[in-house]
Amino acid sequence: MIKEKIQSDMKDAMRAKEKARLGVIRLMLAAIKQREVDERIELNDNDVLVVLDKMLKQRRDSKSQFEAANRQDLADQEIYEMGVIQDYLPQALSDAEIEAIIDDAIAETGATSARDMGKIMAILKAKAQGRCDMGAVSGKIKTRLSAG
Repeated sequence: MIKEKIQSDMKDAMRAKEKARLGVIRLMLAAIKQREVDERIELNDNDVLVVLDKMLKQRRDSKSQFEAANRQDLADQEIYEMGVIQDYLPQALSDAEIEAIIDDAIAETGATSARDMGKIMAILKAKAQGRCDMGAVSGKIKTRLSAG
């Protein structure tokens, strides 16, 4: 359903002559289509979320690099693109919800050290993909496992 919504919004952006938004939507559809062609599958909503989440991470990384290089104009473009992409992702999780999911995943896997990181991340990706920055969550898990 997410893919259909993006396609519908592309048509709306074309009609409204929203060039910037249209460009971002076309990038999203191209990334989705690329993955479908590469893997010879039709992506479901969860797969689309993975693609969009990856695009969001790329934009975050680019934004920080542009800011470090004093290129605020390019950083602003990345911020705009992040906003458009986030429109298609589910409601972001709060810090309390993220902590609860981490607690559940650690309890479910019986994780005690950083070696169990893969098991925990597999569970978290299923529950939180597209709803939080998985890199930040990974850092929280590492801190929790090293302290515990």
